[in-house]
Amino acid sequence: MIKVVIVDDHAILRRGLTQIIAEIDDMEVVGEADSSAAAMRLLREHPCNVLLLDVTLPDRNGVETLKLVRKEFPKIQVLMLSMHPENQYAVRALKAGAAGYLTKQSAPAQLVSAIRQVHQGRKYVTPAVAEELAQNVDRDADQPLHQTLSNREYQTMCMIASGKSLTDIAHQMSLSVKTVSVYRARVLEKMRLKNNAELTHYAIRNQLVQ
Repeated sequence: MIKVVIVDDHAILRRGLTQIIAEIDDMEVVGEADSSAAAMRLLREHPCNVLLLDVTLPDRNGVETLKLVRKEFPKIQVLMLSMHPENQYAVRALKAGAAGYLTKQSAPAQLVSAIRQVHQGRKYVTPAVAEELAQNVDRDADQPLHQTLSNREYQTMCMIASGKSLTDIAHQMSLSVKTVSVYRARVLEKMRLKNNAELTHYAIRNQLVQ
């Protein structure tokens, strides 16, 4: 039996995922959590084989949570789920130790297949993710500037480009406005940009936001 834990801050989505898995004979959901902190507590009490982890959580970035899980529970296979397109977070998640990456628009059968595959110790990537990975193989020498950003900086950049204010970003990332301002300054410096308008233009041009 493949034991699955679901971590997502949307109750309706957790319910939907649970119902999909409940219909599969060799899988069962052994726990749910709505935040990074709750997920770590849950995993200590309810060991699982596969963790379905949302990229965007209210208290900590999903990629950062992934790193914590990999450090404390190295045997758990982590399948990242996200509303974001593959080109935004897939490569970052896989480099951080994820076993696979799926968008929330994926079909139920695709989810079940992904869970089985990562449980067997194999990576699960969609054709879109495979293409993104291929493009990253020899990209170090002339990699896009946004690839030089830390996960927090990258998240800040995407939120600014999506039109969110520093206050909104601070609330969503559970940080102070001052800290977010520091991230913004770092992003502009690393990206060699002057202001939010240039940042937004860059993000749109590189299809980092929709």
